[in-house]
Amino acid sequence: MVKCSFCSNETAVGRGIRIFKRDGSSNFFCSKKCERNFDLNRKPSKLKWTNKSK
Repeated sequence: MVKCSFCSNETAVGRGIRIFKRDGSSNFFCSKKCERNFDLNRKPSKLKWTNKSK
């Protein structure tokens, strides 16, 4: 199980999107919704639907 970098939901292996940065670090997203919110620099703690808001 892999955790999403934005919402901390666990996702099965083979699902979701992994994005690599130029410095070699990687981010994993369970959905396009999480990826887009991450790109818009939104904070997961301020969104009710994320696990980091608790």
